Amino acid sequence: MRSSSVLEIIAFRLGGRDFCIRTTSVREIRGWAPSMPVPNAPYYMLGVMNLRGTVIPTIDLAMRLGMAPAERSDRSAIIVVEAGEMVLGLLVDHVTDMLSIPEDEVQPAPAVFSSFDSRYCDGIIIHASGMICFVNVQRLFEGDVIPQAA
Repeated sequence: MRSSSVLEIIAFRLGGRDFCIRTTSVREIRGWAPSMPVPNAPYYMLGVMNLRGTVIPTIDLAMRLGMAPAERSDRSAIIVVEAGEMVLGLLVDHVTDMLSIPEDEVQPAPAVFSSFDSRYCDGIIIHASGMICFVNVQRLFEGDVIPQAA
């Protein structure tokens, strides 16, 4: 019997590849704005930004996935997400779509990807636009210490 569950996802581009995350993890999507650097932050942390009075870390998602740093442009976006108890801004090249995908269309991810760290990929979605890697936002930051506002 086929699953009738539908996944609501936000698709985006990073380094010429398509990725997506569940909309349930997303608080909002903002245009790119520079972050204030934080000393001794993880290599993938761009800094912090002010989100309506709350200071949140901004992460270069491409770097976190082991890719080259994201190219910042007028199409770049910050996807504000919740990962466990943390609220983070994820820099992406640009948001491409919001999609509803039957859950049973998510296929297992190949064990090896040469262009990014596949530990954070929950599966692959085959879509009309191509293959989309389903990123597990929670797993991206498990065990990491990312400076949060007090």
